[in-house]
Amino acid sequence: MQILVDADACPVKEIIVSQAKKLNIPVTMLLDTSHELNDGYSTVITVDKGRDSADIRLVNLIQVGDIVVTQDFGVAAMALGRGAKAINQNGMVYDDSNMNQLLFERHLGQKIRRAGGRAGKMHKRSKANDEAFDIALRRMLAE
Repeated sequence: MQILVDADACPVKEIIVSQAKKLNIPVTMLLDTSHELNDGYSTVITVDKGRDSADIRLVNLIQVGDIVVTQDFGVAAMALGRGAKAINQNGMVYDDSNMNQLLFERHLGQKIRRAGGRAGKMHKRSKANDEAFDIALRRMLAE
């Protein structure tokens, strides 16, 4: 098992590394060339800045039993399809019971944005988000 992280905009990298170190679980962070990371623990894979290049590389690395941390519903769906577990930065665990709805909502949001509208509202990250992620990740690691 390893933890694969879609790290470009991931606000919980420190929590991931902290939990992984405790259990000696390898972490691979994937990001594009506009970001830089060196946490002293993770393997860092830097990909070109092309659209979805980090996502594609991440999906190609997934093995059965891995944990994928991503905000991208499409990446999460592919992780589940490859026998991995997936979680977002707020502690929401992706699974078969919520994936179809999430992908449908993503589709609707894309349609609205293509038509010039705005879909959804961004909320400021809170300490509660970090705590929820930490709890969910620990549960996932214990399974």
